[in-house]
Amino acid sequence: MNKKKSLTGIHLRRFIAYIVLVIVTFFCLFWFYLLFVNATRSNAALSRGFSLIPGGFFLKNWTNLLHGTLPIMRGLANSLIIAAFSAVLSVYFSTMTAYAIHAYDFKLKKFMFTFILAIMMIPTQVTALGFVQLVDKMGLENSFIPLIVPTIAAPVTFFYMKQYMESALPLSLIEAARIDGSGEFRTFNSIVLPLMKPAIAVQAIFTFVTSWNNYFTPALILHDDKKKTLPILIAQLRSADYLKFDMGQVYMMIAFSIFPVVVVYVILSKNIVQGIALGSVKG
Repeated sequence: MNKKKSLTGIHLRRFIAYIVLVIVTFFCLFWFYLLFVNATRSNAALSRGFSLIPGGFFLKNWTNLLHGTLPIMRGLANSLIIAAFSAVLSVYFSTMTAYAIHAYDFKLKKFMFTFILAIMMIPTQVTALGFVQLVDKMGLENSFIPLIVPTIAAPVTFFYMKQYMESALPLSLIEAARIDGSGEFRTFNSIVLPLMKPAIAVQAIFTFVTSWNNYFTPALILHDDKKKTLPILIAQLRSADYLKFDMGQVYMMIAFSIFPVVVVYVILSKNIVQGIALGSVKG
């Protein structure tokens, strides 16, 4: 009887968990559905109010967006370049920094770790004025370099990588590689990075999305329409003149800007699931 009761309790808890997950999933996906529905409606229909039924203006909104005054496809390419390079550089060098703190012993090790974590507490807005002045003096305005190179120093990514290494990268493995004659860079690239795949995939997604959605810093650096990213172009489209304002185009552009992020997440999420599954089997 006790065994049957415990099994019933387990099934009940599992059923409740599934119900909660279904509800949460519904509320998470509902707003994406509503966004794509609004992208298919006309400006007049959107002005009349809320609707769950898609309209018939998808192609018209898309055509109006492409043939408008803003360089949408150029903005997509700009956002992809900045977000992709930022994700690669941030993840690679943050993992390398975490590896140095994790694998080596030196006098200022604890101080460096604390110092890097302290930088996490400084908001971007505090250093924005000095950053813009530095970029102006270096002649790098209207350039992608100030938006890509600083992502090498990413304290949040470093901290996540360091914590992951504590549980996934034993020092004995590094020592064994050194004994076998492996150089430090070869050890890092051939042994450490493959073991860090799940963490790398997670942080690549976060860094890509953060850079993709970033409006504040690019708006200070980029002034030419051909160099601007999608968030800046969306803001310009929303602030258009009342007579030219088309809410259907705005929703279409927001949906268009979200699609690449979804694709990147789908691609990297497979690596996350595979890495976690392999890690649990090894453990």
